[in-house]
Amino acid sequence: MQKLLEFSGIESERLVLKWVSSAEGPRFAQVVTEFVEKIKKLGPSPLKRADRRAMG
Repeated sequence: MQKLLEFSGIESERLVLKWVSSAEGPRFAQVVTEFVEKIKKLGPSPLKRADRRAMG
């Protein structure tokens, strides 16, 4: 899937797959927090940028 994202012009870092058990609440929170921080650093989605260019 990450290669497909890259082929489509989307950073592969925008996809993360982690196994987290339902009994691992704190680990789930950590995984989500780290992913959100990474996405914020990457900035707006390239799809969003392309959409804006197409509209105006």
